[in-house]
Amino acid sequence: MGKPNLLLLALISTLVVLVQSEDPYLFYTWDVSYSTLSPLGVPQQVITINGQFPGPRINGTSNNNVVINVFNNLDEPLLFTWNGIQQRKNSWQEGVLGTNCPIQPGTNFTYKFQVKDQIGSYFYYPTTALHRAAGGYGPLTVHSRELIPVPFDWPEEEYIVLTGDWYRKSHTELKRHMDNGKTIGRTDGVIINGKQGKGDGSDPPMFTMIPGKTYRYRFCNVGMKNSLNVRIQGHTMKLVEIEGSHTVQNVYDSLDVHMGQCYSVLVTADQKPKDYYLVSSTRFTKTVLMTTATIRYTGSNEPASPVLPEAPTGWAWSLNQFRSFRWNLTASAARPNPQGSYHYGKINITRTIKFVNTAGTVDRKLRYAINGLSHMNTDTPLKLAEYYGIQDQVFKYDIITDDPPADVGTKVTIAPNVITGIFRNFVEIIFENHEKSVQSWHLSGYSFFAVAIEPGTWSPEKRKNYNLVDAVSRHTIQVYPKGWAAVMTTLDNAGMWNMRSLLLERNYLGQQLYVSVLSPARSLRDEYNMPETQLLCGKVKNLPFPAPYSS
Repeated sequence: MGKPNLLLLALISTLVVLVQSEDPYLFYTWDVSYSTLSPLGVPQQVITINGQFPGPRINGTSNNNVVINVFNNLDEPLLFTWNGIQQRKNSWQEGVLGTNCPIQPGTNFTYKFQVKDQIGSYFYYPTTALHRAAGGYGPLTVHSRELIPVPFDWPEEEYIVLTGDWYRKSHTELKRHMDNGKTIGRTDGVIINGKQGKGDGSDPPMFTMIPGKTYRYRFCNVGMKNSLNVRIQGHTMKLVEIEGSHTVQNVYDSLDVHMGQCYSVLVTADQKPKDYYLVSSTRFTKTVLMTTATIRYTGSNEPASPVLPEAPTGWAWSLNQFRSFRWNLTASAARPNPQGSYHYGKINITRTIKFVNTAGTVDRKLRYAINGLSHMNTDTPLKLAEYYGIQDQVFKYDIITDDPPADVGTKVTIAPNVITGIFRNFVEIIFENHEKSVQSWHLSGYSFFAVAIEPGTWSPEKRKNYNLVDAVSRHTIQVYPKGWAAVMTTLDNAGMWNMRSLLLERNYLGQQLYVSVLSPARSLRDEYNMPETQLLCGKVKNLPFPAPYSS
């Protein structure tokens, strides 16, 4: 009888070790519905999550598993994306129309993903229809594991600052405008955490600080059209993190935060105890839109000064600030090894891809394009069509070329825009902006090294100006008018990945594409199989499951 008991104990011990070795889980249940709120002082329909706008914070640690059961109580199909979360081997959870069937009204779907080897400041938002113009967004923050050092002392408290421009028109009215081929025009105001401050001393404090203590503010531009400048009256900000990378800790009076970008700063309460304004205002607009939030020193009752700090002017200031951002080479991020141990500047480039943003009309309706092709969503998500082997029935690969012709802006055509990438290739991507407005781009599934932004047009000789030592690794990049930006990345994450304009109108009207990166081995080492719970639609709805990837 002794041996079976020993075997049983050994089995139990093994199971306990296996359970304990798995990374922790975070569980959330979301009720997504409409509420009547007044972000700009006028009642309108806003998308809330569990009655909140902005939505609840997802707050975890590197390698945590996140499980979110989303109940769609809207009257339209719904998806969420997790802007900046790389979804390693798992584009099934990306939450865009090229990878996922939407959650139908009155039903639910459970997202399950891991924040693998990531830290930093991010946000989520809805990607279907024009739901982003109605809210539905919220913060997603990832901390370093306890044993991994962070290059600054733990702050007294963390504050989330989700700021963005906003329309008074409903999302359905804005969508109707664009479906009729019209622009949605200028935004009507700016909000911080769902509210527009009056700036007259009557607003309750949104944030409080204890004199002498240091606080972390996580800024994200969650708006729809404009770059923003953020600043705090009477205080400086020490930059410590950009989109998952620890930075050289330069001190700034203000920061330009472009569409979709997130920055972390440290602010010390070292001024006279009273109220101060946090200011967020639009950049590069003829009419500057602005809002405030009140920061109160505890125990004080003196109102903030009505004299607000001025924002910088012109894009040259913004460009110079970008050039001042540097990767902290000695700091650890999600892993214990220093960030600078990855020498991206010494890797040979295997492919250069140039993307040119253009605008035009098709059948007298406004469209936006990349290299002349305006993306069209399909009834069958691209990833599902590819996984089931019926991609030829849904889309064509590589309609656009890596080096667009000089007259690329003269004609726009509409089709699904999918390019192929070779697994583990190191690529150089050039974003060229021939237009008069600032662009902002995001690549899902990856982070990239933002090695250069310059005016003019790109040529191979411009590589001599690249930062090949300490460019910040991030997932968004701005491109100034009549300028270009260069980024570098390794295509080491198999899946179907969305590269998109973060300007809502441009994104909705076609300025996005997908990058298909396939594992040649069809191995689980490189990509997960489609989850059994994956929603199916379009041409794959009644097809038998494909053969799974092997281990």
